Amino acid sequence: MPEGDTVFLTAARLRAALEGKTLTGSDFRVPRYATVDLRDEVVTSVGSYGKHLFIRTPTVSIHTHLKMEGSWRTFHCGQRWTKPRVTARLVLRTDEVEAVGFSLGKVEVLRIDEEHQVIAHLGPDLLGQNWSVEEAVRRLQRYPDQPIGLALLDQRNLAGIGNIYRSEICFLRRVHPTTPVGAVPDLLALVNEAHRVLTKAAHEPPWRPLAYGRTRRPCQRCGTPIVVHLLGDSAPDSDRIAHRERGIYFCPRCQPAPGN
Repeated sequence: MPEGDTVFLTAARLRAALEGKTLTGSDFRVPRYATVDLRDEVVTSVGSYGKHLFIRTPTVSIHTHLKMEGSWRTFHCGQRWTKPRVTARLVLRTDEVEAVGFSLGKVEVLRIDEEHQVIAHLGPDLLGQNWSVEEAVRRLQRYPDQPIGLALLDQRNLAGIGNIYRSEICFLRRVHPTTPVGAVPDLLALVNEAHRVLTKAAHEPPWRPLAYGRTRRPCQRCGTPIVVHLLGDSAPDSDRIAHRERGIYFCPRCQPAPGN
């Protein structure tokens, strides 16, 4: 699943292609919005919050979420698309470009004054201008018994972390993913680490994983093979897809389990 840095970079690309431009056409391939026509609307801004992306005109905010497989790509008008046309769920056109959202998990058209309702329940955005480490820590501390590996995925605590970066953050702080939030040695430092990692990934891509996806490969600190576990999930060990998509990767030596 695309994480906060991917959505942040996607917003930047769409901003460069669309912001300040007049739409010459729109094609919403979603039944609920099939009749929406944004022709002659000017794109005033493009922004992201956590894993949510917003393309705004003076009258509406187009809200999209990539979910598991979604992506946005831009093409010069007339250029062949690099993904199957049948997977396109939204097309926005200007005189010069076509911005195409493929396999988007969510597409909706909101009034500008409704946009805040989509993100009101979310924690502070790790890549947002109003990032607040204090608020993120406060939200995490509400459930001190929850494993930190699950708490980091909860967008109500802090927005933008997915499976890749929860593994990386726990690895960098030497915290076992099953450690209860209340038992994390320095929760403030861990949240600051999350902000540092996401910021680096967004502004100096690509992020090269230290733990994620490195099953059975040596830990870069101690040489112990990295392992992957499904945290809070009952999928069998043989379910390789589940391990790859939802498993959390860690070093059993550098990140000892609570009580060891």
